[in-house]
Amino acid sequence: MNLNPSASHPAATPIGQTGVSLPPIVFGNSSLGNIYRVIDDDVKRQIVAEWFAQSPGIPAVDSAGKYGAGLSLEVTAKALAGLGVASESIVICNKLGWRRVPLQTPEPTFENGIWFDLEYDAVQDISYDGIGRCFDQGCELLSPYRPQMVSVHDPDEYLDAAIDDADRTARWDDILGGYRRLRELRDSGQVAAIGVGAKDWRASKRLADQCELDWVMLATSLTVYRHDRELLEFVESLHQRGIAVINSAVFHAGFLTGGNFFDYRAVTGDTEEDRQLIDWRKRFQAVCKRFDVQPAAACVAFGMSIPGVIATALNSSRPERVAQNVALVSDSPSNDFWLAMKDDQLIDSEFPYLGTA
Repeated sequence: MNLNPSASHPAATPIGQTGVSLPPIVFGNSSLGNIYRVIDDDVKRQIVAEWFAQSPGIPAVDSAGKYGAGLSLEVTAKALAGLGVASESIVICNKLGWRRVPLQTPEPTFENGIWFDLEYDAVQDISYDGIGRCFDQGCELLSPYRPQMVSVHDPDEYLDAAIDDADRTARWDDILGGYRRLRELRDSGQVAAIGVGAKDWRASKRLADQCELDWVMLATSLTVYRHDRELLEFVESLHQRGIAVINSAVFHAGFLTGGNFFDYRAVTGDTEEDRQLIDWRKRFQAVCKRFDVQPAAACVAFGMSIPGVIATALNSSRPERVAQNVALVSDSPSNDFWLAMKDDQLIDSEFPYLGTA
């Protein structure tokens, strides 16, 4: 089992003064919770084994109680134990806010049509006490392993579910209560680092301004397809404050590399929005083909080019893809490729980190 950094990859980067360091790739494990399809248990074990066979150093995994209603946590712990992995030889991030409950309906209720063959349901539980409950349950499911990194999972979605302004204010108070609990966990040494994972970066910015965060995980927002200038300014401010950034969902749920889902919805081509997405992808892939660049490599390289982004979270449902994902974080398309991307109006012509004359 390879636990030593590879010379062909960047070294692990410390997250502030927390004692945690991350390699340039963080292994997402939502596939172990049967997202989109059921994966055989033996294949799941092979995926976890590949984390160690291919990792550029101590592997890091990103999980959540929401992933398969805790199934991904259970599967990860069982596979690690079967491999004889010591607790200090894995970095685990657990995003908190969803808690396993008994399944009382034919299908789970928390995300219809996304998770398959589950034995449990999940409920959202965000508050001071709720985050404590989620943390305790997560530790039980991961036992004998424990997370070093924790956060509130998708606080933006929790806010967006508000029915009016008063409810939104109450929900924000719930989130802040959750972060009080996370600070206590960090201050007591039960975890090393606290952060936030959200799809709407504005929610992360609001939290970073009010809470003492060690890291921020961006999802679907800082990508070759989507990179608002205000977001780049936010990432720069995090970099100046020593708050690490982990990028994720840089393929937009696989759409940019040829999949049928964009940000967790099917793209059918029946709407103008879908047709624009399909056209953008067609032009993007044409530039990639012209320069012999893998679309996936372009997606990862773009997301890693911004100062302060120390890692990219990549998920795989197939063991053989793990090595390919690891290779992506060290791939560097040429400057001419990025200039062509700007010429074809596929990325912002003023993007300062790639495609410079």
